[in-house]
Amino acid sequence: MSTQEQVAAGLQLPVMEAFYTIQGEGRFTGHPAYFIRLGGCDVGCVWCDVKESWEAGKWPVLSIEKIVDEALKFPGRLVVITGGEPLMYDLGPLTKLLKEKGFTLNIETSGAHPFSGNFDWVCFSPKKFKKPDPSIYAVADELKVVVYHHSDFAFAEEHAKLVRTTCELRLQPEWSKASKYTPEIIEYVKNRPNWKISLQTHKFMDIP
Repeated sequence: MSTQEQVAAGLQLPVMEAFYTIQGEGRFTGHPAYFIRLGGCDVGCVWCDVKESWEAGKWPVLSIEKIVDEALKFPGRLVVITGGEPLMYDLGPLTKLLKEKGFTLNIETSGAHPFSGNFDWVCFSPKKFKKPDPSIYAVADELKVVVYHHSDFAFAEEHAKLVRTTCELRLQPEWSKASKYTPEIIEYVKNRPNWKISLQTHKFMDIP
């Protein structure tokens, strides 16, 4: 198989970076985790803080065996697959291999492509820039909406109606707008206790 065919089959994937750190956001805040950031994204968030991830061709294509071997070098057994937009790829083979090695698997995704892979926790963070694929709503464990504009509150409620009743609902201030929207998010959540607040705690603590 050519490299292109291997990528299409999920046997090789473009990896922008992979690193062991502390999860700073959402349900698993504070947990040590090995992040696998895949290259490639077609969503195009204007406030994205990893725009260098958008072009998949810039990053080395690694076999899933190599990716897993690197993850095994660290003591933690929580893996977070992110991007870019990780669901641009078939994540079935990678997640199967990681599971066989004893990892707990999380994904952070905009849901803009059909869902694939076997995950223990699915963090769905929809974006206005590209409509989510319908397959994400039935599997999302956490709906995390980034608040960059006042209209994002209504946007969050639209998606909250579509996820499962067990899905955790979170609002997260976009970092550059935190001083403006954090007070509004606090009041919003106090009046709507089905929502929780997510903060980028790794940025407060200066953790990569």
